[in-house]
Amino acid sequence: MSTDLDTRVTEFIHRVMGAMGLSLSTEQEETTDHVRINLTGDGAEVLLRRKGEVLDALQVIVNTVFRRDARGDRHYVIDALGYRLGKDAELRQMAKFLIDKVKLNGAAQEIGPLNPYARRLVHLVVSEDEAVTSESIGDAFLKTIVISPR
Repeated sequence: MSTDLDTRVTEFIHRVMGAMGLSLSTEQEETTDHVRINLTGDGAEVLLRRKGEVLDALQVIVNTVFRRDARGDRHYVIDALGYRLGKDAELRQMAKFLIDKVKLNGAAQEIGPLNPYARRLVHLVVSEDEAVTSESIGDAFLKTIVISPR
C-alpha cells in the first residue's frame, strides 16, 4: 500500500472534516484487505447520527475519490469512536445466526437492505461456511442479501 496514497486520503478526510467544522484526529490501521481510518476527537459523534449515515457517506466518497486503480483491490473503512467495529460485530453475529437458521430448516433467509460495505461483510461470513451460499438482490445502492442452502 502506498504511504503517499494513504497520506492523500488522510489529508482529504481532514479537509472534509474541516469543512464540517470538525478538527478530528486520524489513525490508520492496516489489515489484510483494507485500511481502517479511525476518527476521534471532540465532535466525532456528529458522524454517528442517524445510524452513522454521515460515516457511511464519507466512506463512499473516500472510496470513490480514491479509485481501486490507485489502491488495488483494497478499500478504505472509515470509523469514528469505534462505532463501525461494534456494528460490524453485530452484523457478523446476525449473519451467523441466519446461516444456522438456513442449515436448520433449509429455507432461504434475507438480510437487508444493506450498503455495499455491509453486504461485503455478510458475503465474507457466508463464504466461510460451505453449506450455504449468498446473493445480493436489488438494483439500488441498498440491496438485500439472500442466504440459501447450497
